[in-house]
Amino acid sequence: MRHASTVLSGTMARPRGARQRGESVQTLLAELYPNVVCALHHRNAYELLAATILSAQCTDERVNMVTPALFAEFPTPGDLAAADPDRVETLVKSTGFYRNKTRSLIGMAQAIEQRFDGKVPEALEDLVTVPGVGRKTGNVVRAVVFDLPGLPVDTHVTRLSRRLGLTRETDAVKIEMELNDMVEPQDRGNFSLRLIEHGRQVCDARKPRCHDCTLAAICPSATTFGTVAKSAKLAKQRVATKTTAVTKPAKKSSATQHRRGAL
Repeated sequence: MRHASTVLSGTMARPRGARQRGESVQTLLAELYPNVVCALHHRNAYELLAATILSAQCTDERVNMVTPALFAEFPTPGDLAAADPDRVETLVKSTGFYRNKTRSLIGMAQAIEQRFDGKVPEALEDLVTVPGVGRKTGNVVRAVVFDLPGLPVDTHVTRLSRRLGLTRETDAVKIEMELNDMVEPQDRGNFSLRLIEHGRQVCDARKPRCHDCTLAAICPSATTFGTVAKSAKLAKQRVATKTTAVTKPAKKSSATQHRRGAL
């Protein structure tokens, strides 16, 4: 993995401001992860929609273990719309929150059957009216299946966009709007996938590996989490120790105290 300082010393100048930094982040991530794909296994929009609903508070790996049996038994929205909830709960139980997810899955399938003629809609305005589908899920389907503009904001995208200084927002919708201003429509889906991949591989929530990060040289948070931060902390501790040693009055010897007492 190339360090960002190497890249920046070559053809890329240090960015100033969130917009310039956003352009640099896109360039570096595209070089690092040129061929990104959605981690959720699917064959069509319906399957990705269902898998994304199941992925809430659950790993993609676990979802991929569950969906083959789910889709074998309920291969179409019509099949799932008529499903016995108890059976669906049994199939998706290991993903957690299985009762809520079952309601969302069946509600999603019924909405698609009744309001969209059995086809997953492409417009985000329609997708977010489907039970269990918010902007993140809708954007996932738009970007991955329909190849339409969509920038899903999950926990990884939220964490990295804030650490990289691309936004100060905490609300997912506001983050999406700010990132959309920096990223061309056709690149939004891949940019989200690259941030997610980098969050999984390098920029961990608790222990980010700033010393191995391609973005460290342009990341405002590298001095907070990385080796630079540790060095700064040690230097501050050394200064504090020296200051204490200088300002602390010297302890008088017992002989001096004895002479003063005799006077």
